[in-house]
Amino acid sequence: MPEETHPHRLTFMSWPTELIWKSDTAGVRDDIARIARTIADFEPVVMLANPKDVKAAQRACGSQVEVVDIPVDDLWMRDIGPTFVLRGDKIAGVDFHFNGWGGKQEHTRDKDVARKILTMEHITRIDAPIVAEGGSIEVDGAGTLMATESSLVNDNRNPGKSRADIERGLRETVGATTFIWVKGVKGKDITDYHIDALARFSEPGVVVISTPPEDAPQDVWTAAHDQARKVLRSAVDARGKRLELVELPEPVDIGRRGEGFLASYVNYYVVNGGVILPRFGDRKADKNAAAIVRDLYPGREVVQVPVDTLGEGGGGIHCSTQQLPAPA
Repeated sequence: MPEETHPHRLTFMSWPTELIWKSDTAGVRDDIARIARTIADFEPVVMLANPKDVKAAQRACGSQVEVVDIPVDDLWMRDIGPTFVLRGDKIAGVDFHFNGWGGKQEHTRDKDVARKILTMEHITRIDAPIVAEGGSIEVDGAGTLMATESSLVNDNRNPGKSRADIERGLRETVGATTFIWVKGVKGKDITDYHIDALARFSEPGVVVISTPPEDAPQDVWTAAHDQARKVLRSAVDARGKRLELVELPEPVDIGRRGEGFLASYVNYYVVNGGVILPRFGDRKADKNAAAIVRDLYPGREVVQVPVDTLGEGGGGIHCSTQQLPAPA
């Protein structure tokens, strides 16, 4: 599996449905359309939508975005879509058998999205021996993989499977050779705490971690952060080298948000020539996050977009996108 900075052929996204978003549908569609238009300034975007929503999605996203008729339940393309890997000069796609994050959400359509995208693109399908989601793994493109145990070593995805079993499945599908596991949090959010809300590789050897304020109340989330930070500070990658850890402070002044709002800048998305970064309305924190990300990705344009409704769904920009890499 290549790193996210590997050149992309395009980005896949998915159009939100009233089935899931109900009264928030208009707001989240505005967020997704804005993200799609922003990405389309850097690379092609293909948006999946239910048949009855295709025309509305096309109007909202504009002519730069291609909208295709593939039925979906929700917008989280990182998790429902295939995870793409390189096989020599060919692309293949891993179908991780999306099961609604352990049966927590309707997924009668989303469970088939990976297979349908691979069929549409005439890409070889890899049938994974485990259940996972794209947001549950983070790779450096050089053999190192980070994950939370809470989201993968979990009976709601992989009953009876040990951590060694999960590693074997990831080794077979995405080519990981070195695994860095952090504990995470089970049962407190729909994903059981995906790694892409906590820590990301900006390049081999460099991990950027979402960092709560110093005066944040001590709860399961700060405990999970502290445990992850301790693990990452002592971890080595596939090259046998210690990781450099870069802290990305979370926003503080974001007004009234729901309990499940994802206020994490590390849920950004790297595109060809740019980085799409959330903006939360805390001017100081937003500016600081943009400066840190520019340093992490020199030469790439950093564009910030608001995710006000999207964040209330417990996800962000990275969660709503999936890159199709260009052949090596």
